[in-house]
Amino acid sequence: MSIGLLGNKIGMTQIFDDVGNIIPVTILKVGPCVVTDIKTKEKNGYNSIQIGYGNISKNKLSQAELGHLQKSNIHPLKYLKEFRILNPDCFNVGQLLLVDSLELGQRVNIQGKTVGKGFSGLQKRYNFTRGPMTHGSKNHRAPGSIGMGTTPGRVLPGKKMAGQLGNKMTTIQKLEVIQINLEENILIIKGSVPGKPGNLLTIVPSCSND
Repeated sequence: MSIGLLGNKIGMTQIFDDVGNIIPVTILKVGPCVVTDIKTKEKNGYNSIQIGYGNISKNKLSQAELGHLQKSNIHPLKYLKEFRILNPDCFNVGQLLLVDSLELGQRVNIQGKTVGKGFSGLQKRYNFTRGPMTHGSKNHRAPGSIGMGTTPGRVLPGKKMAGQLGNKMTTIQKLEVIQINLEENILIIKGSVPGKPGNLLTIVPSCSND
């Protein structure tokens, strides 16, 4: 995995290219991120970089979280995340990671938590077809049969049923970087990303730019 960045979703808008085509874009506030810990194969069994993002009051962190950051003389940070890398020698604890590590036209994978839609039925959650609404039908939005009878006499695991919709981690792959604002740490991405404005996102360069 490549070293990634953490950021927040600001919102969506549209811009025009040189030809006049409308491009739907998402605006992200990315970084600055701080390298908070470096793990090596000799000491920890694997190579990784831990980065932190989002300034926060020390009263909001536990003593263990504060001690971990104070050990490296780093101010309190709200979010911590690890990224597996091949060569940890290229990084130092306390190093700032900015949006300039990305390039125009580069493809990135963006991971975040989707919008939660609460407890939803089968029609909304899985696009099930409803039953007849007329001619005396009592089955409108009911789930119907959920399994066989005596054999096996139970509901098989993985059965699609009503339940919570959304509010889970998902990744959108190969989104194109349209613009980069180095002064404001703003990243403009073509297309949509998970979650509402303000949602925490992980931005990682794609393995392939195809």
